[in-house]
Amino acid sequence: MKLAKYAYNGKQGVGRIEGDQLLPLHTADGPYPTLSHILEADDPYEVVDFMTHTHEPIALPLVELLAPIDHQEVWAAGVTYKRSRTARMEESETAASCYDRVYASPRPEIFYKASPHRVSGPNKPVRIRVDSDWNVPEPELTLVLNSKLNLVGFTIGNDMSSRDIEGDNPLYLPQAKVYNQCCGLGPWITLHRDMPAVADIGINLAIHRAGAKVFEGHTSAAQMARSFDNLISWLGRDQSFPSGCFLLTGTGIVPDNAFTLHAGDVVEIAIDGIGVLKNPVVRG
Repeated sequence: MKLAKYAYNGKQGVGRIEGDQLLPLHTADGPYPTLSHILEADDPYEVVDFMTHTHEPIALPLVELLAPIDHQEVWAAGVTYKRSRTARMEESETAASCYDRVYASPRPEIFYKASPHRVSGPNKPVRIRVDSDWNVPEPELTLVLNSKLNLVGFTIGNDMSSRDIEGDNPLYLPQAKVYNQCCGLGPWITLHRDMPAVADIGINLAIHRAGAKVFEGHTSAAQMARSFDNLISWLGRDQSFPSGCFLLTGTGIVPDNAFTLHAGDVVEIAIDGIGVLKNPVVRG
């Protein structure tokens, strides 16, 4: 089951994706007025089945899909794939040993990524910083957690990163990662039990420039060095998330060091079981 936030005819709502149609859910005057309320339910499937078919379906191309986030925080994990460890070590000679150690350490790298207003939905721009000359997208399978930190679904995340800023000094990580339009999420949320097995979740990245594909890469969630449960357990230590949380799980696809994003590029991330998240790139 796939759940989306959308805009149509000047109104916003929550819908269920069925093939090339969106089935609007009746959220007004009920106990589940938002997508995050549905994710908090004991059984989101039962709730959605009850709320479906109260309106006529809408052809998916006619609606504007919005980022599937309400008031949740967005966090991210780093150095969870071997390729990510290698890339981070290449960025900074002084911090190379830090990235090497954290890859095998019991404690993962987990950092705050975005508040909702810094998140871009499908087909909305993601940003490269005006003070950075080396920028890449990071395609990431993203965990959708409710306030109890139960894993209720998955979406696609794009963890935009300024590699030169972080490489200059690892203490600059927040500036390399957190800024306006620094994170893409979408196009919707696939509920947990409808996802493929971890070994079957492929992750693909394509970057288009002036109509030509200038980069493509592939990995699998099976290549992660940490489990979802492990990352969630560390995220929740001495922290609470009253509205729930999104947790990006790291990337296994990093372009070569000679590559950087340009304004006008289009980033396309496809993850099995979810769909495709596409974002154009702008410069700050």
